[in-house]
Amino acid sequence: MPAVFDDDKRNRFIGELYRREEEDLARIMAEHHGLPYADLSLVSIDTDGLRLIPEEEARAARLAVFNQTGKKLRVAVAAVTREDTQGLLRALEERGYLVEKFLVSVPSLERAWARYKDIAFASETKAGSLNIQSEALAEFVNSVQSIQDVEKLVADTVAAKRSFRVSRIVEVLAAGAVAVDASDVHVEPEKDDVRIRYRLDGLLIDVARIDYDTFKLLLSRIKLLSSMKLNVQGVAQDGRFSVVVGGAEFEVRSSIIPGVYNETIVMRFLNPETISVPIEELGVEASLLEKFLKEVDRPDGMVLNTGPTGSGKTTTLYAFLKRRLTVDSKIITIEDPVEYHVAGLVQTQVDRKHGYDFATGLKHALRQDPDLIMVGEIRDLETAETAIHAALTGHLVFSTIHTNNAAGAYPRLIDLGVNPKVMTSAIRLSIAQRLVRRLCKECKKPTKLTGHDLEVAKRIYADTPNATVAWTEDVFAPVGCQKCNGTGFRGRIGIFEAIFTDGAVEAALQLNPSEREIKAAARGQGIPDMAEDGILKMLAGITTISELERVVSLETREGKPAAEPDARAVAEATNEGISNKEELIS
Repeated sequence: MPAVFDDDKRNRFIGELYRREEEDLARIMAEHHGLPYADLSLVSIDTDGLRLIPEEEARAARLAVFNQTGKKLRVAVAAVTREDTQGLLRALEERGYLVEKFLVSVPSLERAWARYKDIAFASETKAGSLNIQSEALAEFVNSVQSIQDVEKLVADTVAAKRSFRVSRIVEVLAAGAVAVDASDVHVEPEKDDVRIRYRLDGLLIDVARIDYDTFKLLLSRIKLLSSMKLNVQGVAQDGRFSVVVGGAEFEVRSSIIPGVYNETIVMRFLNPETISVPIEELGVEASLLEKFLKEVDRPDGMVLNTGPTGSGKTTTLYAFLKRRLTVDSKIITIEDPVEYHVAGLVQTQVDRKHGYDFATGLKHALRQDPDLIMVGEIRDLETAETAIHAALTGHLVFSTIHTNNAAGAYPRLIDLGVNPKVMTSAIRLSIAQRLVRRLCKECKKPTKLTGHDLEVAKRIYADTPNATVAWTEDVFAPVGCQKCNGTGFRGRIGIFEAIFTDGAVEAALQLNPSEREIKAAARGQGIPDMAEDGILKMLAGITTISELERVVSLETREGKPAAEPDARAVAEATNEGISNKEELIS
């Protein structure tokens, strides 16, 4: 009977012999170098660890990270003595990882490298950095036209149940936030599942829901990226990582707090473009902006910006800073924390654990011979007095203070203990602002003011000084389209009010006045308040009265300004012959 040769079987047999020889050689070399041996055909490859090193670098250096547990890495190497291998291992250790080396065969490494194709379009290129490749992002942005597209991508990824789905969800959420210009991502556990929302133009919008099994993995992944403690639960933690999109880097501030059902995650995306808004596009009326710029261009004095968190104060102050940023000026900022990095500025960050607070930072900054100083916030008397001293000694000082309106900055400083006479010499300008959503230009529709809205708008407009927009009952209403994610609004603009420290305001301050009395004293400056500025923007077709009511109170606002301070008392307080003036001030 003739012999039958099975070439496929023979080739498999020879291949198996070669593989065994490779593994035997790797085992012998491992014993020689005193390292543990591993056969990666018998080991599960961890793609989270694998992605710590880009594929090209891993192949060139003949190594692969095949397991990651927190900061502990198991790294497969084919040759211990190669210089490029040693270089990459040192780089991992410099990034804070504990590296355990395993000697493996080249076929083992090929198996690990083959898993790179399972990694989604984002790669972790450094500790705490998620790098979304520009080509992949462009493809993603093209496929995302609305929040619903992000929801579908998240749902598809969860349903896939692939080993890398959690990393993929982080990538989708991050890329989606960048694509639709969301400021925050909220991950909120509820009774039956977990809700994910984006904050768009100041309001939260539902994006997706995920199951608890996926959420627990997602929570661990975000903690790991943010350098938080993985084994700690029920305790608030803060962290940060960055998302690199093409050449732009988005810093992400992550926060985790304990909730009723599980830990709640919020990731705030700090878009570097946020502080690139030109001064002319902030929303300040032209004549008021001209007055702002005169104060910003002064060599000394203090400019205060007031308002709640998220009202756009930082964007406005950075617009002012950039105007003053020249090659012959020195600008120092003291912030908590530094959110946006700007070339040319000396930016310092509060570190209370080491005794570096606003007051301390300001004192040290003054020794650095600055032309302009920005103090993130005035919270106490020491900071306030140091800032005022700087403004009186040839420095321009920008800062913020938490009050409801521009007039409130003065009583607040008096409450902290600042001498009113010194304060009025230092403060040039107090600004207050809020952000309102802009009507979507693509879908807004004409409408008429009617009923209660008409009554409120008419009353406020009648009191508006120097109105720059003619009265009309023809305004615009939101509709909703694909461009604005069905909200009817796209982008935001500021509404402003301001008080300059003139003679009338200075006189009023000698009486320890209320906000109402300061506002009355400043009324002669002819500057609309925030409600009036908002009504003018509504009449111009920029926003709506309902949107305005969301951020400032229109119902409780009085139609007429408060009564002027008693003229005789003001005159007496400013009369140099009054003997008890100091008692009146105190």
